[in-house]
Amino acid sequence: MTVAVVTDSTAYLPTGMAHAHGVHVVPLKVTLGQREGRDGVDMGPAEVTEALSDPDATIGTSRPAPAEFAAKYRELLAGGATGVVSVHLSRRLSGTWEAARFAADEVDPSLVRVVDSRSTGMGLGFAVLAAADAALDGSAGDVVEAAAAEVAARTRVFFCVDSLEHLRRGGRIGAAAAWLGSALAVKPVLHVTDGLIEPLEKVRTLARATTRMVELAERAAGQGAAQLAVHHLGAPERAKELVHRLADRLPAARPCLLSEVGAVLGAHAGPGLLGVVVVPPAVP
Repeated sequence: MTVAVVTDSTAYLPTGMAHAHGVHVVPLKVTLGQREGRDGVDMGPAEVTEALSDPDATIGTSRPAPAEFAAKYRELLAGGATGVVSVHLSRRLSGTWEAARFAADEVDPSLVRVVDSRSTGMGLGFAVLAAADAALDGSAGDVVEAAAAEVAARTRVFFCVDSLEHLRRGGRIGAAAAWLGSALAVKPVLHVTDGLIEPLEKVRTLARATTRMVELAERAAGQGAAQLAVHHLGAPERAKELVHRLADRLPAARPCLLSEVGAVLGAHAGPGLLGVVVVPPAVP
């Protein structure tokens, strides 16, 4: 009997990793024109990439309903879990955390703990894996919750996009809106900080943006066994090259995970997204 760990589909864990770690995933929803489906179940990166190629396409995303989370929590508790820790993407980017919080209050707030990772992608995923490891060790709910929060607090996320337009349409652009006028002349490098997507710097070429992300990742990782992940949307060769460059520059780091983002994050970032997630070693 252990604590069950729940997350949402925007963690974008590599294929099979959620199952291997006993993590339960509640998907967000994606609307492509007249079609609606579940992120990572009915709709994936290929579908959203195709839809984004049409400038007239209508694309939307939405959180799971609180009832979906409540049903999952009840199922896990009825199945013998001693508690649930539910870890989600930043509440400043989505209403998913809020939906999970409503569900926890409805089911039993003493048994269901909800964590805001203040990130997304593997910025969320590494926090989820930390919670899963603690749960598999037999830790109590408060310890599992703390493990997720501690890793989330150390995590850094850097990424570049071909265009800020998709982030603008989705209202996720934040202070980077000031760059829109020069967006055609630059490749923006962004990061997730304090739960929001914020501009970091502008560079002139895609190659320079990639090099800059390697430099930023190296600085964030430090000298120890950092955890690394690379994300992309429709850019597998660039992503593999980035993985190799990180391995060369950070030989002490753990093997880098590689994962294409799904429909929800892809809808907001657009094709050509390339990103690095870094969790530096904990300070003794």
